[in-house]
Amino acid sequence: MYSKNSLLSQHLIVSKTVRQNESEGSLYKALQVSLLIVLSHICVVIGLLLTTFKQGNFMKTIGMLGGMSWESTASYYKALNEGVKHSLGGLHSAKICMVSVDFSEIEALQHQGDWQQTAKLLTKAAKSVEVGGADFLLICTNTMHKVADEIASNITIPILHIADATAEQLKHDNITRVGLLGTQFTMEQNFYKKRLTNKHNIEVLIPEPNERKRVHEVIYSQLCQGIIDDDSRTDYVRIIERLFAQGAQAIILGCTEIALLVKPQHTQVPLYDTTKIHAEAAVKLALAK
Repeated sequence: MYSKNSLLSQHLIVSKTVRQNESEGSLYKALQVSLLIVLSHICVVIGLLLTTFKQGNFMKTIGMLGGMSWESTASYYKALNEGVKHSLGGLHSAKICMVSVDFSEIEALQHQGDWQQTAKLLTKAAKSVEVGGADFLLICTNTMHKVADEIASNITIPILHIADATAEQLKHDNITRVGLLGTQFTMEQNFYKKRLTNKHNIEVLIPEPNERKRVHEVIYSQLCQGIIDDDSRTDYVRIIERLFAQGAQAIILGCTEIALLVKPQHTQVPLYDTTKIHAEAAVKLALAK
């Protein structure tokens, strides 16, 4: 409909006409054409804006720290692209800049308790994402938000925190008391629970110690390796329903792999899939004008 070259050419033609009329001493004609200049400026701006909108240049680039595990990163990638396509239609897809780390390195450091080194590795990856053109960053894992502050202090783009995105959805649904499933790090340490409680006023319940161990084991030995086991699902559903019986209004699937195993059709208890929620929040932010 519009192109930069055609619009600028029209503007130059009008400007030339004005100069010709002014040289002829016709003030009235010069005023007329001056008005055309103003209108041509407006047309140039409107045309360029329309061209930019149609080309999707308004869309922000989503930065992703992935690979933790790649099983859930694949879910993120699909959800982000489906979300953009749903919003814009046609052949639109998400603008993404991603660095995918080797999860074996991260997992070893997690279980050694060397969070400082995990922060260094992920900060380096985050810097690469920023240099690649990302406008904001997703850490595509719940557990590694333990080092989100360290990463944030070393980059200039904002981090869209997974716990904040989840909390906003919970508050929208008037949920004030939740059960939390995730790795033992996420369930037992304060970096996630305290953020929900202190920042968002959401009470958090966690499973019993033996249940936390089972949830953690299934995540690393099965889900992160693409193994979906019916017995493990039965155990998860039992834990979910016990937390619900204790007063949890809903359950946060606080590990990005859990939704691969437990889905809404497996229980009557409301489930909050953090991967889905995080991706939806990212699409909304990417398309915000």
